[in-house]
Amino acid sequence: MRVPPSLRISLTVVVAIGVLMLAGLQVGARLLRSQVAEALGPTATVGALSIGWSGVVLDDVRIRASVRSWPVDDELRAGRILVVPDLRGLLSADIRIARIRVDRGYLSAYRSRDGRLHVLPSLLEQPDRASKARPLPAVTVGEVALQDAEVELFDASVRRPAVRQRLERIALSLRDLRLPDLKGPSKLQIDGVHKGVRRDGTFSVAGDIEFASLDSTIRLRLRGVDVVSFQPYLIQAAETGVRRGTLDLDITATVRKRRLHAPGTLVLTDLELAGAAGAGTFAGLPQRALVGFMKDRNDRITVRFTLQGDLDDPGFSLNENFAARVASALGETLGVSVETVVRGVGNAAGEAAKGVGGIVKKIFGR
Repeated sequence: MRVPPSLRISLTVVVAIGVLMLAGLQVGARLLRSQVAEALGPTATVGALSIGWSGVVLDDVRIRASVRSWPVDDELRAGRILVVPDLRGLLSADIRIARIRVDRGYLSAYRSRDGRLHVLPSLLEQPDRASKARPLPAVTVGEVALQDAEVELFDASVRRPAVRQRLERIALSLRDLRLPDLKGPSKLQIDGVHKGVRRDGTFSVAGDIEFASLDSTIRLRLRGVDVVSFQPYLIQAAETGVRRGTLDLDITATVRKRRLHAPGTLVLTDLELAGAAGAGTFAGLPQRALVGFMKDRNDRITVRFTLQGDLDDPGFSLNENFAARVASALGETLGVSVETVVRGVGNAAGEAAKGVGGIVKKIFGR
């Protein structure tokens, strides 16, 4: 069959355009890879980068720890990152990204003794890089999605060595993110598993937040969390420990003009305390009273509390505020007065109770 000359020419043009586009994608990929490596910093590596019709794909991304004191080897890992451009952005001066999807991601975070949370210090806490970097253009991201991610939080604000909390099977959706100013509300949804010593629990976080001002309404929900792994947030170092038990927690936190208001409900089930029966304290309260109350309530106790404070107040500590409010609410539930919590019971028990009791006295002014 003879192909007409006009059709031959058309086919040749199509093939040539296809070859040129593929060559352009390869050149673009090489250029983009060098720019991505520079943007991620000297401790970052990218296994492979490709540009296709669906977007830009980065495989085997790793950012090694840039700080000697960082508790683990890596700040971040990702099996694959897909960046899907928003074609509508081609018609405007704004850079728009429809979606960023991260598969098999890992992130480590460190909370120092002063309560500051450190995440990706190689990117966010390097003044030399920030001063030399060119101003970032405005970017709007429709959605950031994480699938099957892991997070490790090392919290030195409650104990030393730092308490390790591990979250797994995380699914995250963050919508309407504006970079780099982080202004405007973003919708957040996170679900995952909290790894415990004896059992695993589940958690979810949902709500709206403006990262620039921290104005937000966030709902936190924990179900079946292992109290053994959560006890550093409930008790003082000298107090009675926990052998087993589960914790359910519901908090609705609202931040407006840097002020926090967060009513919540805490449920403890099947709590078994360590140490001699009836001796010592738990959350600043006599262990004997707590054990007796739970026996009368089918090994279940419900506590309602409210966290509140000024986020800019250097004297405000969320850890202490949480422990104090829970201790006070437990005391009210058990019929133990705040003064009893402050005084403590006995010698060693009294010393253990002073830590939380003093905070309760400071907060409530009595």
